[in-house]
Amino acid sequence: MLIMSKWLSAGLNAIMIFGNIAVFFMYLCFIVPFYYLMGLVYITNTGNPVVMSIDYECSGIIETCAFVALVVFFPMYQRKEKVFYAVFGVLYIYAINVLRLVVVIIIVHFGGGETFFLAHSVIGRLLFYVLVIALYYNVFTYSQLARGIYREFIDWRQEKS
Repeated sequence: MLIMSKWLSAGLNAIMIFGNIAVFFMYLCFIVPFYYLMGLVYITNTGNPVVMSIDYECSGIIETCAFVALVVFFPMYQRKEKVFYAVFGVLYIYAINVLRLVVVIIIVHFGGGETFFLAHSVIGRLLFYVLVIALYYNVFTYSQLARGIYREFIDWRQEKS
């Protein structure tokens, strides 16, 4: 049990670091101050500033785990395809989650503190879930109807060689 808690703690720390990459990008663009160790983003604006906490719930880890579990137990793919789609999905979900955080920060920065609920709970979630549904469609539905992303990737690699 102790080993499991160490792995869980290390995983949550990694999530915090990856989630903070989006905020670090915003920091480099001089939009928000960034408190790395605490996982806090101080979003300044013309009205009332907002302090946003980035924790494991903001990381997309639940959606990532659900996607990987579906890929692993999806009976239509061979082992190499499952690994490819799992890695592709993890990177894709991470990228769209970073995009979601950037959109929320930009909306709150330019729209004021009163736009936080709209930006985080409506626009951010809508953007994230629409793009996740697009991933699910491409991996589980479209790939069964036409050539899958994996097969196109393999063909592209062979043509390049």
